[in-house]
Amino acid sequence: PRERNSSSTTEFLLLAFADRRELQLLHFWLFLGIYLAALLGNGLIITTIAWDHHLHTPMFFFLLNLAVLDLGSISTTVPKAMANSLWGTRDISYSGCVAQVFLLFFLLGAEYFLLTIMSYDRYVAICKPLHYGTLLGRGNALDQFFCEVPEILKLSCSQFSRRELGLIVFSASLLSGCFVFIVLSYVEIFRAVLRMPLEQGRHKAFSTCLPHLAVVSLFLSTGIFAYLKPTSISSPLLDLVMSALYSVVPPAMNPLIYSMRNQELKDALRKLVTSCFSKIIKCPSSSA
Repeated sequence: PRERNSSSTTEFLLLAFADRRELQLLHFWLFLGIYLAALLGNGLIITTIAWDHHLHTPMFFFLLNLAVLDLGSISTTVPKAMANSLWGTRDISYSGCVAQVFLLFFLLGAEYFLLTIMSYDRYVAICKPLHYGTLLGRGNALDQFFCEVPEILKLSCSQFSRRELGLIVFSASLLSGCFVFIVLSYVEIFRAVLRMPLEQGRHKAFSTCLPHLAVVSLFLSTGIFAYLKPTSISSPLLDLVMSALYSVVPPAMNPLIYSMRNQELKDALRKLVTSCFSKIIKCPSSSA
């Protein structure tokens, strides 16, 4: 049974991507491709940074942690959505829904704070380089493909308590503080870069900052729009698309953004792949 009584919810019903079986399978294969790309990209970044001791610097340490958080956040929502699309189901258990909410907020919050720290890392590296080394009847149905706080709050009949309101104000203040810190860091970074006399130095500084700035922009723009968009333009389809953007796209795109712009990472990855292939080739010959 879905409910034991009117006040006890044992499971939620997530939003189905489509009613037709063919479209459900299409969504499964699409999410599977995105998920495998995220696993491969972030896994390669983690392996490369851990393998190459030349990359054991603060910047790459933060990048490794970002990859770990990306793997965690996309693994929190996408596998369950894939399973529902594959089997044509919609349900998620109460405990599973609670786990999704807390894990997603913890991982996305940790990623936001990590991006804030990374902006400070770039600030010190560029502005103070000499100090760098030291410094649901259906009343429980959710219009979303994973458990998200705004959708769950829509099911609540009670008003916000002072404690809940205080928590929201505290979280908003903390997130706003991080945003202001990131903006101020990049203001100082761009001022320092524009004062550099050599064009080559400016290009190198910009090349290290642009990936981080792109990740921050993608992460914030999709998340802010998903939560703060006007109700007049809200629709189930738009809510679904925007939530997929901030919960699925950044973890899949972050490895591509960083690997495309970071020459040290590309060189280390090339060495890792070459080393692995050489060991594979030597193994049969040595056994013979």
